Amino acid sequence: MKQQIQRLTPHQNGKVFGILTALASLVLAVPMFLVMTFAGPARDGPPALVFLVFPIVYLVAGYLSVAIGCLVYNAMFKYIGGIEYESSERAP
Repeated sequence: MKQQIQRLTPHQNGKVFGILTALASLVLAVPMFLVMTFAGPARDGPPALVFLVFPIVYLVAGYLSVAIGCLVYNAMFKYIGGIEYESSERAP
């Protein structure tokens, strides 16, 4: 059975994606912070503020981009249709 997604909720989808990107950024931020701390001639390392700001920037950017994308999708749905997918029920 083919179905279409008629509406995407901007706030909920943006919130979920923003949190996921913030958490995923830690996969990059932690090793980068450690490398910058221990590698380098002065060995001063980066300020801890950079480590805290990095995930927050990703959270805000992820939220805004997905929320705007959902708003555009919702506005265009009536003209071009929605994302289609097929589903079927599994026998118990």
